[in-house]
Amino acid sequence: MKFCSACGAFVDQRVPAGDTLPRYICDGCETIHYENPKLVVGCIPEWGDQILLCRRAIEPRHGFWTLPAGFLENGESASAGAVRETLEEAEARVEIGEMFSFYNLTHINQIYVMFRARLLDLNFRPGTESLEVKLFTEEEIPWNEMAFRTVGETLKHYFADRKRGAFTLHMGDMPPPPSPY
Repeated sequence: MKFCSACGAFVDQRVPAGDTLPRYICDGCETIHYENPKLVVGCIPEWGDQILLCRRAIEPRHGFWTLPAGFLENGESASAGAVRETLEEAEARVEIGEMFSFYNLTHINQIYVMFRARLLDLNFRPGTESLEVKLFTEEEIPWNEMAFRTVGETLKHYFADRKRGAFTLHMGDMPPPPSPY
């Protein structure tokens, strides 16, 4: 950040009085600009023993498979965001169930929240951010073509819970991927 969104003056990064972390502070109007993690919300759309996945038409991870998910908008609840993202990416209508997974990705300042969801019908097709949408059984999941580790972990927990006959909330910290060097 270089300029204040309130007055346009230059900003400087320093620890404000009464705080413990450096923040961008306006040199002109003294506005403190807080930067907080982004919340990614989505769902596991279920239809019988199948799960709806989307093949990404955008970066990052163009061409890889994922659950419908995306950034939460201001003024939107997490479950409403998951419904909206599913409609945008798969043109699928869902009924949101309980929260299923919660992952902290502190290395990229994101938090992932995934819900279980029930597909309301089979009238789905690729939205503008998807190349393809398809129902998969557990055996058909393209595990080596998953776009994000959070999605792969969520699905592994989902299928393990389904086999046990009891779904629980899964939480954790997702470390950065290993360096290629």
